[in-house]
Amino acid sequence: MSNTLTLLASSVMMLGSTTASGGALLPNGQEPNADIGFVEVDKDITLRRMVVRNAHAKGTVLLLHGFPETLYAWKDISLSLGRDYEVHAFDWPGYGLSSRPSAETFSYSPKDYARLLGEYIEKANIDKSTLTIYATAIGALPALLLAMEEPDVARTIIVGDFAPFNRPDYLWANLQALKSKPSSDVVRAQMNTNRDEILQNTFHRGLPDDAKFEVSQEFKDDIFRGWTHGELTPVDAFYHYYSHFTRDQEYFESNIARLKTPVKVVWGEKDLYINKDMGIEFAQKTHAELTVLPGIGHYLHLQTPSQAVAEIQASFR
Repeated sequence: MSNTLTLLASSVMMLGSTTASGGALLPNGQEPNADIGFVEVDKDITLRRMVVRNAHAKGTVLLLHGFPETLYAWKDISLSLGRDYEVHAFDWPGYGLSSRPSAETFSYSPKDYARLLGEYIEKANIDKSTLTIYATAIGALPALLLAMEEPDVARTIIVGDFAPFNRPDYLWANLQALKSKPSSDVVRAQMNTNRDEILQNTFHRGLPDDAKFEVSQEFKDDIFRGWTHGELTPVDAFYHYYSHFTRDQEYFESNIARLKTPVKVVWGEKDLYINKDMGIEFAQKTHAELTVLPGIGHYLHLQTPSQAVAEIQASFR
């Protein structure tokens, strides 16, 4: 076991596993159970992951989070889906309790995340023929880049509220500023000194008061716990992701005809960070089914988790 894996494994004893309460029982009479642990995908990166196993699974679901989230964003959704499916989620490098290698070792780019995603799917022995990937925000472009290289990586990919193309007019000003220096350094410094404000307001920014929603204290605590887990903060990982974003967006758009994996697009109408017109354009270019959710913001899986569950269930029909 590597030193990184040993260090992370000691942390999981504090987390243990989480069992659903009040949910439908599995065929064997047990409630869905979310096991949280660690998997070493290569010599530099160990991922913290959550798995809900089901001996009678109808398929497998892999959930990919955005900024500044951790795998705990998916806990309730995972337990709900775990009645019928095997469900996986992990912390991207730079987030939660996953590894945070230097940017010289791992670039944190969409392309590097895509490679890592493929390695995780192989390491977890996931049957790609029965896999639905549900990816939001920074998780979506890596999933699509991987599918471009491996069309059979999943039976379906559901994506939303992300930026597949370099369209400055569709992107929130602070996000656009992260894409190039010197503005990116300014935004990075500001974000790193405003952790509490980010965690207080990011999830419902731009929504009217009557549409604002709460996230669980467990989820908030996990983000706090992981913020200073390693040498890089989630903001630093986000910064490095965006420093390569234009390159990988332009590569994706110029090769979009190679995308053969079935894709569904789901978008929040009130997304402040990435305008819904980005989702409309992407769906048109890929001939993908599109759902725009009225009154929903950027974090639709947190604001309306039942909708996320329904979209995933529908992908298996």
